[in-house]
Amino acid sequence: QVELVESGGGLVQPGGSLRLACTPSVPTLDYYVIGWFRQAPGKEPGGVSCLSNTDGRTYYADSVKGRFTINKDNVKKTVYLQMNNLKPEDTAVYYCATDSGWSNLDPRRVATTLPRDYWGQGTQVTVAS
Repeated sequence: QVELVESGGGLVQPGGSLRLACTPSVPTLDYYVIGWFRQAPGKEPGGVSCLSNTDGRTYYADSVKGRFTINKDNVKKTVYLQMNNLKPEDTAVYYCATDSGWSNLDPRRVATTLPRDYWGQGTQVTVAS
């Protein structure tokens, strides 16, 4: 069973935009902070962005600041990652993920911490001309 369902990846030209969506298929996962991660070929996965469940604080990796925006639709219980001005180096498989210990996570933690428990299936983002 896949607990987190991602959508929105694809092929886009440099400078283009995509919006990724992550929806928990298990309602209880909505209580946890969900982060976005990505893994490029030959590289370890790393944190991209995260949104606090309580106070709206956000985290963005330096490489995406000013280009990516994270937000959440609390009615749909969906976390979005709006990606603008995409660059070839953004090419990766993007995952949303969370952990059972992340009910009140400082979003900055995703810079150094990978969740253990729940990962989506991943969605490919390819930026190429």
